[in-house]
Amino acid sequence: QDTDKKMTEFWLISAPGEKTCQQTWEKLHAATTKHNNLSTNSKFNIPDLKVGTLDVLVGLSDELAKLDAFVEGVVKKVAQYMGDVLEDSKDKVQENLLANGGKFETLSDYFLVFPFILQGVNQIDNDLKARASAYNNLKGNLQNLERKNAGSLLTRSLADIVKKEDFVLDSEYLVTLLVVVPKLNYNDWVKQYETLAEMVVPRSSNVLFEDQDSYLCNVTLFRKAVDDFKHKAREYKFMVRDFQYNEEEMKADKEEMNRLSTDKKKQFGPLVRWLKVNFSEAFIAWIHVKALRVFVESVLRYGLPVNFQAMLLQPNKKTMKKLREVLYDLYKHLDSSAAAIIDATMDIPGLNLSQQEYYPYVYYKIDCNLLEFK
Repeated sequence: QDTDKKMTEFWLISAPGEKTCQQTWEKLHAATTKHNNLSTNSKFNIPDLKVGTLDVLVGLSDELAKLDAFVEGVVKKVAQYMGDVLEDSKDKVQENLLANGGKFETLSDYFLVFPFILQGVNQIDNDLKARASAYNNLKGNLQNLERKNAGSLLTRSLADIVKKEDFVLDSEYLVTLLVVVPKLNYNDWVKQYETLAEMVVPRSSNVLFEDQDSYLCNVTLFRKAVDDFKHKAREYKFMVRDFQYNEEEMKADKEEMNRLSTDKKKQFGPLVRWLKVNFSEAFIAWIHVKALRVFVESVLRYGLPVNFQAMLLQPNKKTMKKLREVLYDLYKHLDSSAAAIIDATMDIPGLNLSQQEYYPYVYYKIDCNLLEFK
């Protein structure tokens, strides 16, 4: 699809049937295609719904506006969370959201046939909260552990770095310290470490690990000289790490990391599948609500018997203003007050149009930019 020309935005409009509803459709289609295809159009078939009293319709109009906002919110949340879950593969979001492996064009297919499935959106919302919370928790714990395994030698976990043989263990008198030595000061360390305090074991220091800036060295000395050694080392910018070698603890850390990593991988596939299915469900429900709104507003505006044609337009990006003008010319006769203040925002009691543009024809925007991830 040529994304420069096409908007991921649809206009759902309705106009009264002329001699027939087919004629209304043909007239619109001719008007928009005459000028360089201002939009891609299709009929939007709404089944004949039972019409109650005017009061009921006005009340329903308000309820549907609230429902519309709620369902749209759920659709956006599911789409947005799909982006979060796919992390570095955000470019895969659109193909994952369009069910049955369809291409982006198939988005308009959702509008053409929609099953009546409104119940369940609330369920999707609640399920999403629970699933997102569990997955985010797992992801957060894993990130915390990964952070512990990164960072500077002064703070990072040493579980993958040090080995048992780097330490003198179980000695009553001797202890091995770990010292972070800046690379710039390493020559000083080699010259000085044996004399920084009394009772340092000669030639007991080795480089165990290095990062960009520093070396991690071990050194063995008598326990009673430790405080003196630490104090003197600090003057030379050698930082002694507070570290006790504990094999069990380090093993537990590694196992926890592996467990979380495995859990995250296990949950990823089912979560993405759930998001795909429920995006589709929520999206269809959203279009269903739009259809009900078109029906109710059309009856309120155009009266009874029910006689209107609903149409779905996908505007071309560069000619949206021209499309508005063509629609205005086609339908200005429907509502002279709207024609007088075209493009202004009106507050008409009962019609619930205070939140959006008001036109002489029934108009709802369906904004699918929520599927675009930067």
